[in-house]
Amino acid sequence: MSWTDWSLLGLFIFGFVLFLIGANTYNALVGYAGIYLFIGSVAVYLVLYIYKELKKKPATETPQPPQVTQNP
Repeated sequence: MSWTDWSLLGLFIFGFVLFLIGANTYNALVGYAGIYLFIGSVAVYLVLYIYKELKKKPATETPQPPQVTQNP
């Protein structure tokens, strides 16, 4: 896993924990911050994944020489 995957996973877990803390202490600001981190980390991961997939070069096939056929 790359460092971006680890950092986004950390933000995902941190956002989930903040949401749980905010829900437990009835603190709306902490809860919403957790939700935004939670959703934001998933969105950034998807954007980076799609970007990497679009930047891939397609596999090139080696051209085959034309086959010469003889007429009967």
